[in-house]
Amino acid sequence: MTSTARGRFITLEGAEGVGKSTHLPFIGTFLRSHGLDVVETREPGGTALAEAIRGLFLQDAPMPAASELMLLFAARASHLQEVILPAMARGTWVVCDRFTDATYAYQGGGRGLDPAWIADLECRVQGSTRPDRVLVLDAPVAIGRGRVAARRGRQDRIEVEDMAFFERVRAVYRERARQPGYRLIDATGSIDAVQRELARQLEDLLAQRAS
Repeated sequence: MTSTARGRFITLEGAEGVGKSTHLPFIGTFLRSHGLDVVETREPGGTALAEAIRGLFLQDAPMPAASELMLLFAARASHLQEVILPAMARGTWVVCDRFTDATYAYQGGGRGLDPAWIADLECRVQGSTRPDRVLVLDAPVAIGRGRVAARRGRQDRIEVEDMAFFERVRAVYRERARQPGYRLIDATGSIDAVQRELARQLEDLLAQRAS
């Protein structure tokens, strides 16, 4: 009896307005077109508990940065144990809208929390689990904020942060994207242009799997 090949874990990252919600379904569809089982999910969220925590996280009441951090990792622990790890164990590929890189960017860069604190929680909650590929969508803050402002609907308490906050977030994302397994993708072009580049990156990952 042959064992099921482990599924891969892909995360889509970036600050507000870079197009994650637009491009995540494209990634799932692309992978399914190559015969893969795919789960699309998000953070914070993905389980009943994690979605409840998301509601707390995005509520309008002021929240200490340390509380944000602990809520995110509480949601992440549920998400890993109930969705991500079981899916990968059965050979399913997981595509997630944000993961721990977002915590480094928003709570580390944006809020100014010590990255070593985040790294400690990352190891305690995730063990050795890390994404196989991190796709970082990047655009100047002014462009991202303009896109958010153009959407219909009320902005949440993170989206209304000031320019300086998001400049710090973007700087951390760009720095982290220098690591192996990360890809920085220009998100300023058309949807088609961005998705062509996403497809190219996914084809590279599929080729590694086949080799």
